[in-house]
Amino acid sequence: MPRELRIDVAGGPPIGEEAAAAGAVYSDAAGKIAVLTKSTRNAMIGFVVLAYAIYWASRGQAKTVQGKAAFLWQKFPKFVLGFLFVSLLATFQVFDKVQIASLANLSRWAFLLTFAGVGLKTDFREIKRQGVRPFVVGALAELTITAITLVLVLAAAAIFSL
Repeated sequence: MPRELRIDVAGGPPIGEEAAAAGAVYSDAAGKIAVLTKSTRNAMIGFVVLAYAIYWASRGQAKTVQGKAAFLWQKFPKFVLGFLFVSLLATFQVFDKVQIASLANLSRWAFLLTFAGVGLKTDFREIKRQGVRPFVVGALAELTITAITLVLVLAAAAIFSL
């Protein structure tokens, strides 16, 4: 894999279909790697969030919860199940091209609404009161995810001759 592409993959591809387009501009193999990177990140985020929930539950919050399984289910990002389900349907070619285009359009609108909702709940004064520590933890988590993604992409490139 070219050095420039490794740096781009480590830095993270753009969100959405732009990842495939950005990679495809470089080469066909880079386009495949960009899609693999994006798909890996999408698939892993739910498990990362679940790991955070388990970690915080073990630090005392779960002691105030009656059922730990219910607590974990409440914290688990259920969109991951939808992602996996639709991915399986797409893998087995349940959708035709028109349906995939419609679902992709729906996905873009849902993504837009999701981020608008995040904006409605964001209070920069509260973020400032929290201090720098949560930012550092988030940055370290992102760097860890980036490193794991890079290792997975390089492994996939070596295994599948991408």
